[in-house]
Amino acid sequence: MMLTMIKNGMKAFWKDERGIGTLEMILILVVILIIALVFKEQITNLVTNLFKNVNNKSKEFLE
Repeated sequence: MMLTMIKNGMKAFWKDERGIGTLEMILILVVILIIALVFKEQITNLVTNLFKNVNNKSKEFLE
């Protein structure tokens, strides 16, 4: 009797999909963080160069 209740509870838990969206979001965030850590230097250089370009272009526009 008790074993059957535990077995049925485990089946219900396994089939319950209410938390799937949250799990997917967490996995996506983890992948994004890993990619950001792997390419940290390249991303930093890209952003720095973009800001330099914006700064130079804005100076050209104002002159």
